[in-house]
Amino acid sequence: MKTSTTLALLLVLATAALAVAADGTPAGVVNINTATAEQLQLLPRVGPALAARIVDFREANGAFRSVDEIVAVKGIGEAALERLRPYLATSGATTLSAKVRSPRSGA
Repeated sequence: MKTSTTLALLLVLATAALAVAADGTPAGVVNINTATAEQLQLLPRVGPALAARIVDFREANGAFRSVDEIVAVKGIGEAALERLRPYLATSGATTLSAKVRSPRSGA
């Protein structure tokens, strides 16, 4: 009985990690204190260079205490923070598993 409960819990967690919101946006978060550069690149408008700066900043300064502290990383301002905020966490597991695309500006 214990094995089936564990398997059911794992199935629920795997489903949650692969979840996609109704609007097609991937669901989940990236823990900015533990994420790899590859995981950080799942965030909207975060490429290899910015992901490396986030990792380098974290290694040089220690863990982020709040999501808001990420603006100390070169290349992340208030506008970027607001775009990233729904996908950032400072604790728990990274559950985002697909690249989040930024909506195009309507011109």
